[in-house]
Amino acid sequence: MATETSLPEFNNPSLGTSVQSPLNTTPFATRRAAPTPPDVLTTIYRFPSMEPLRFAYYPANKLYLPLRRDILHRAVVFEGDATRQGTASTKWRSDVHGGGRKMRRQKGSGKARIGDRKSPMLRGGGVAFGPHPRDFSTGLPRKIYDLAWRTALSYRYKRGQLVVLGNEIEIEMSESRWLAQIMEWNHLGKGDGGSLLIARDPSENLSQAFLGLEGHGRLKSEDDVDVKDLLKAGRIMIEKRSLDRLLRRHSSDLNRTVPSAM
Repeated sequence: MATETSLPEFNNPSLGTSVQSPLNTTPFATRRAAPTPPDVLTTIYRFPSMEPLRFAYYPANKLYLPLRRDILHRAVVFEGDATRQGTASTKWRSDVHGGGRKMRRQKGSGKARIGDRKSPMLRGGGVAFGPHPRDFSTGLPRKIYDLAWRTALSYRYKRGQLVVLGNEIEIEMSESRWLAQIMEWNHLGKGDGGSLLIARDPSENLSQAFLGLEGHGRLKSEDDVDVKDLLKAGRIMIEKRSLDRLLRRHSSDLNRTVPSAM
């Protein structure tokens, strides 16, 4: 509720009266840090038994953002354009072998007019309007890309599809059949859309076991994951240390201050 306040007064010698000043002598606005968002609760599980270990808290502006399909679309297109090689190349008439002599006279032969044997109309000639090496990558502001990362993680968290695991995931054996049975038992396998496991430094047994899962899941390092991977898999299993590092890496738009009135 707004309250009524009195304006500061100053003395005017010519008028002999006290007049209220129409201007405020204090600054209108200052800069303050952004308000601290509330925290969301996550459960840390042990892999592969999926036994709950403890709870962890994360800020809501990192794991509880509203769904922005436009931001996610821009990020996926940006990543797809960056992976295009752009190496397709053809030869123009100046690049193919052959002389520049006209093959026949312009008129009088009863045939179509034609130039040298490097013409695009002839077999072995140059290619008209063919592709050449180019860069297909597009630009996207860093803050928008970081927002897309946290939006994708928030989308998985809200749907209960973000499984946070303890650090240093390790399994006893490297048999894919044994790991597939564990994932199916915990509803992480092919019947539930498959899973993506994100680890910082996957062990040799874990890497060998994921090679023969046949659609039950994929294993990726935290440096090889992008926004499309987070949206494609049925569930996301990620080490806590990898999640913390990715959230720190994609938080450039959170380091800001907002204006505040006095």
